[in-house]
Amino acid sequence: MTIQELIDKQKALYHTGQTKPYEFRIAMLNKLKKLIKDNETSILDALKKDLNKSEYEAYTAEIGYLYAEINHIIKDLKHWMKPTKVAAPLTHKGSKGMIYKEAYGVTLVIAPWNYPFQLALSPVLGAIAGGNTVVLKPSELTPNTSHLLADLITKNFDRAYFSVVEGDKDVSQKLLDQRFDLIFFTGSVPVGKIVMEKASQHLTPVVLELGGKSPAIVDEDADLDLAAKRIIWGKCLNAGQTCIAPDYLYVHESVKDALLSKLVVSIKEMYGDQPLENEEYSHIVNERHFDRLVDYIHNGNVFHGGEHKRENLVIEPTILTDATWDDRVMQDEIFGPILPVFTFHTIEEVVEAVRSNEKPLALYYFTEDEDRQQHIIEALPFGGGAMNDTLMHITNPNLPFGGVGQSGVGSYHGKASFDAFTHEKSILKQTTKFDFAFRYPSSKTGLSVIKKLFR
Repeated sequence: MTIQELIDKQKALYHTGQTKPYEFRIAMLNKLKKLIKDNETSILDALKKDLNKSEYEAYTAEIGYLYAEINHIIKDLKHWMKPTKVAAPLTHKGSKGMIYKEAYGVTLVIAPWNYPFQLALSPVLGAIAGGNTVVLKPSELTPNTSHLLADLITKNFDRAYFSVVEGDKDVSQKLLDQRFDLIFFTGSVPVGKIVMEKASQHLTPVVLELGGKSPAIVDEDADLDLAAKRIIWGKCLNAGQTCIAPDYLYVHESVKDALLSKLVVSIKEMYGDQPLENEEYSHIVNERHFDRLVDYIHNGNVFHGGEHKRENLVIEPTILTDATWDDRVMQDEIFGPILPVFTFHTIEEVVEAVRSNEKPLALYYFTEDEDRQQHIIEALPFGGGAMNDTLMHITNPNLPFGGVGQSGVGSYHGKASFDAFTHEKSILKQTTKFDFAFRYPSSKTGLSVIKKLFR
């Protein structure tokens, strides 16, 4: 079946109305959940082969995350689907205003390689909840997970409803040449621009979950032990291959030395004295990304780490000092276990540095002072983040997740996923029991009445 034939079949199925009833959506969500449960071992095995993900990390960040998301959607979907009644102004007396949540239709989800199972299916949950059909394109850089997704979905879902299309970037291009009703893309900024350009040819709505350089900031009054532990956890999860990982760190000059020492302690507590030999530590996805990251290690001075093994594609958690914003490590999103550390004297220095770059996807600020927290929240634009923690904002389904500016367009998770895959259709239900003469140009008193109503 060609890509065009597949999309035609999905359009035909969508127009039958089969995907729209609440009962069908719930059945498909439960079916997907059962499919994951029945194949946990195969999923864990694929993630181990692709990225050396430990069972702990694969379950918490991929499988378990999806269970939580499915459960949340199932619990509230009926409420989300209900038409919403809105108030009517005096000029609309006798009418009712309603907002209906309408599925877009045939949707495309293009998934990344860093969380190849979770980030493939999490948007699909929104597509299903919204009443759409969906074509999923997994990343070719994680072939074991891609093949597993294709096998499981093909065997358990009608291709006219939910289909997986595998392949390289040429396949992605062919998919983007088609006319979808919505495109959801997770990946890099450069590719996101290509997706948006392709979508613009048909004015197709897009959700773009991208990335950027997300800062962590540690102020002088922070709990340094917790800050160090949470920063290293957020930075080294999946070997730093996380879009919302702390990309670099600003620490107040008065606590720099103390924090650096605690960062090293946290690395050793989590990954041991020899992280390169730790089977629970994730590997880099391929040689190209490995070589790029190793090159970054030579920017600035290595305070800790820096060792690496190309044959295993593994890089030790590395702390850099004395890097500059002109170094390559600070020009692009790092997406690896390398943490450049800068110092500041006043928080306004950090505000100025962050403002001078593209808006980050995430920001993390460690301080006990709530006024300072509020200042950072209001002074800096970023997609989302946490005070005194890293990454954890993404695990609350009630918090929409997404970027701003170059870090992304649109948001999802929980109800936001349902909203992302539905159009709000506004309907006015007008009364026929009476009519206002002033609305028509033949009314002699129309203008005077209108002036009184609108003043």
